[in-house]
Amino acid sequence: MIKYHGYIEKEQEMALKLEKFESMIIKQDFNYDALSSLSSEAKEKLNRVQPKTIGQASRISGVRPSDISVLLVYFGR
Repeated sequence: MIKYHGYIEKEQEMALKLEKFESMIIKQDFNYDALSSLSSEAKEKLNRVQPKTIGQASRISGVRPSDISVLLVYFGR
């Protein structure tokens, strides 16, 4: 247990972060084109899929972690 303590702690922190992302609601019909910092691919895919939460947005293929960071800043973390 001592040997893997650091790994376990890191995974627990990641699980808490993902849980937090699932609770962050995105308004229905949000216009992602208004965010100039998002990549073109992310805008296209987010507008097409219309995810309900930041967690769902983070699992869309083609949406990069930097795009999720832009959304987090915009929605005020």
